[in-house]
Amino acid sequence: MSRRTKFLAPIGVLVGAVAVAALILVTRPKAAPTEFQTLAPLVRVVRVEPQTVTLTVAAHGTVAPRTEIDVVPEVSGRVVQVSPALNSGGFFDEGELLLRIDPRDYELAVAAGSADVAQAEVALARENAEAEVAVREWHALKGGAPPPLVARVPQLAEARARLEAARANLQSAQLDLERTTINAAFDGRVREESVDVGQFVERGKAVARVYAVDVAEIRLPLASEELAYLDLPLGYRASRLALEGPRVTIEADFAGERPSWAGRIVRTEGEVDPQTRMIHAVAAVDDPYGRATEAGGPPLSVGMFVDATIEGRTIDDVFILPRIALRGADRVLVVVDGDVLRYREVEIIRAERDRVIVAGGLSSGDVICVSPLDSAIDGMKVRLAVEDPAPPTPASTEEAAR
Repeated sequence: MSRRTKFLAPIGVLVGAVAVAALILVTRPKAAPTEFQTLAPLVRVVRVEPQTVTLTVAAHGTVAPRTEIDVVPEVSGRVVQVSPALNSGGFFDEGELLLRIDPRDYELAVAAGSADVAQAEVALARENAEAEVAVREWHALKGGAPPPLVARVPQLAEARARLEAARANLQSAQLDLERTTINAAFDGRVREESVDVGQFVERGKAVARVYAVDVAEIRLPLASEELAYLDLPLGYRASRLALEGPRVTIEADFAGERPSWAGRIVRTEGEVDPQTRMIHAVAAVDDPYGRATEAGGPPLSVGMFVDATIEGRTIDDVFILPRIALRGADRVLVVVDGDVLRYREVEIIRAERDRVIVAGGLSSGDVICVSPLDSAIDGMKVRLAVEDPAPPTPASTEEAAR
């Protein structure tokens, strides 16, 4: 191959490649311009309808007996009998014998008192007879009314006083004899005891502590703002005229279960707690141990920590929304014309953890956006997801408080 051919061959290859590239550029298909479309955000909505709602208030407390007393002997002596029920945790019935003290000293006192009464009666009879003789002799000798000393008026008064004192001493001895037996004043349970057979007990010194089992009480602290949802007897006349307060449902964890008991608010305590600024309402539960009904359920034992749900006021024509539907403090996003968001202010009666109760600002059939939006603009277009046919299920206030 000549030198000239070696020089021209690469140039020809280069020119051919340029020609092919130019041909490809000239014959390439042209892309048709398209317009950029922005899709409206997809949101979830609920349709609201007015309904009637009973407000509830959650509280917590500890079960305590309504009646609790010390068992205190009114006489001293040696214990000769103790009831098997007089042990910590033991149950007893009203009128049941709890304790008996040796009665022999007191029986002797009754016998001595009876003898003193008999002697005083004889002395009074003798003074009456002597007074009648003195009056007859005075009439026979001098006539007219005899002076008091002659008629033995002071002696008769003294004899009568001695008889009354003897009778009082006898009655006191009989009372002391009766007090050697201590009987239960009510159906109850023993919290603690410190007495046994053979022990010497002293008058006025407690030997046991017992409480009644007919009613249990729970002190429930309530914040002042919660009182607006309840009908509680707070004023002087209201507390005197109130027959029964709001219903209360008591629940507690017991033996792996969560039983419940029904009760009522019976009163509010007389002062605001200076540390917590709470007002305490007292709930009462009848027959907490099931003695009357014998239902066999778990007992509402003293000292148990419980959760209480107090039934409050009933409000008509309100709307219930999920808490996520709120935008700010008192606004929601309403979908109008099928796809346009509009801010609307509402009147909130109560805001809980999972829901809000709205009294004003909405109408029947309004569609509320419940999807979280980073930047929601009034008048923004949206697309709707499958619409809930009913408002959200109201969460209980007790769950909202947990």
